Amino acid sequence: MSSFPSALGLSPQQTEDVVRMAAAAPSLHNSQPWRFRLSRHSIELHGDPRRRLPAADPADRELRLACGAALMNLRLALAHAGVRPVVTLLPRLAGPSALAEVRVQGHGAAAPADEMLYRAIPARRSNRRPFMDTAVPAGHRHQLEKAVHDEHCRLHVIGRHERSGLERLVQRAHREQMNDPAFREELARWTGVRQGAAEGVPAASAGPEPEPQDQWVVRDFSGGQARQRVPGKDFEDEPLLVVLCSYRAGKIADLEAGQALQRMLLTATSLGLSTSLLSQVVEVDQAHAELRRLLGEGLWPQAVVRVGYGSPMPRTPRREPWELVMDAGSPVNSPD
Repeated sequence: MSSFPSALGLSPQQTEDVVRMAAAAPSLHNSQPWRFRLSRHSIELHGDPRRRLPAADPADRELRLACGAALMNLRLALAHAGVRPVVTLLPRLAGPSALAEVRVQGHGAAAPADEMLYRAIPARRSNRRPFMDTAVPAGHRHQLEKAVHDEHCRLHVIGRHERSGLERLVQRAHREQMNDPAFREELARWTGVRQGAAEGVPAASAGPEPEPQDQWVVRDFSGGQARQRVPGKDFEDEPLLVVLCSYRAGKIADLEAGQALQRMLLTATSLGLSTSLLSQVVEVDQAHAELRRLLGEGLWPQAVVRVGYGSPMPRTPRREPWELVMDAGSPVNSPD
């Protein structure tokens, strides 16, 4: 592209930077299932049905969660550029694949807290390596809880009495998925990707090959290229485990939870913490139902996150912003 399109009164370069930051969000298998339609008055966020993961995510819940995370980044990037955004979820007139529409509510400097999170966007990583056996301070945990609360969701911290039950659910869900040939094929297609690929999980970001004694990190993202773990560097026994929950189910709840998840992950990054997701237990229906019963309180589990202090990780690849821009005359079909 010779010139990037502009939106919301921003210059082409500012608009490109905003899209680039939005697309730095996490997604299942780094599938990057988002596209953006840019116009003078709005930026629309669309799900990309070509990047669905039907074996792991048949209902597209994690696709919407990822797009919600991208929306959080988009909000922060616009605030950094001096735009106060207003968001409409599932805009009715934007087409069946539209998940959000962002317009200008006003202009002004970003709040210091939002600017801090904006700076954390390029530093955030999913860390699948062992963490140190160092407890996360209570003050840091409370900041993570507040980040989620600010996005109208709830963070449930797994207590000691809940750990064994959660571990059984994670292990059982993992076995069920790995017994499914379609899931194994999908996982292999998106993991252990070649160096230089713009999507998927490269071997350098996969972490060591899980071993039978590992309690919490059981999914192998290496595509058969996992490096052996360093002797004495086993996975920690008691990471901080949290479950991000919405108060209801449905597409809007998924998008809200995605924004809450990204605000929490960026907050963790700004505090020097590492994070990774344990997706199996919310992807397998029976395990998800049992997790709801374990948590109680009518909560809807959206993501299980492992939190701690980890070693530096390389960034995962991303597509270029121009690849993510929709032609206004060529709407994407519905991801449903």
